[in-house]
Amino acid sequence: MPRVLTENREICEVKCEPYKKKISEAFEREKKVLASIEQNSAGAAYKHLNLCDEMIGCATYYININNITVELVNTKDNDALNEARKMLYKAIIYLEEVVSNVVDAVQSDMEDKLASISEAPLEKRFNLIRKLGLAISLLIDAFGDNTKWKWSFVELQGRFAVVAKNLLDLKQAAKDYFDPNSPDYDNSVMYIRLIRKLYDQSATAYRDRYELSTHRIDDMRMAILFLSGGRRVAIALGESEDAEEIKKKAGVWKQKVEVDQKAGRAK
Repeated sequence: MPRVLTENREICEVKCEPYKKKISEAFEREKKVLASIEQNSAGAAYKHLNLCDEMIGCATYYININNITVELVNTKDNDALNEARKMLYKAIIYLEEVVSNVVDAVQSDMEDKLASISEAPLEKRFNLIRKLGLAISLLIDAFGDNTKWKWSFVELQGRFAVVAKNLLDLKQAAKDYFDPNSPDYDNSVMYIRLIRKLYDQSATAYRDRYELSTHRIDDMRMAILFLSGGRRVAIALGESEDAEEIKKKAGVWKQKVEVDQKAGRAK
């Protein structure tokens, strides 16, 4: 048995090597791009989009390394998974540098930021967001249910939801959403649906973290902010009834926090 395990480890190393090489090459490209931005900031926003894509690629390579290790050695490669987690945070940070990390951003405040990537087609942005979302899902699945990062993933997914929303010109997308003749109709519909789903999930996740883990008021405040962000999308689409329902829910959650504070159950 030890001999078989040793052989499998050797095979594992061989199979993982191409991915390690790709990661190293991606890091070299990242260094060059960051150096070019430091020398000349023109086009920095587009370069950050590309760097985000590079980091997503690195994350998937690390996840593949873990999958190979599980298959051949029957154990998780926690180092690889932790590196994948770091790469996904870096990917999100690169997007935050383009469109900010404001959960409930007002569209008028986003105009200058969105103008910096106006030449990036909606389809390209949507595909980038879907790639990032898939990589996050693969990472969470790889860690499994009993990971120590369970509640930390609430933040990762929340920050992902924010950049997904802020990367979209909601004003234009809301117009295309109701115009089947628009070339961006399909992508606008799918993108907006995704944002609404992500914001609803993050609101629930932050509330769950508050209820089941931290009892921190900050978590409930984040939950309410995500509700508010989702309401802003409903308003942009002219869905007044849905917007009103979200407003009522946010009010109930605020009352919940106030009651918990008075009872000493929140901190």
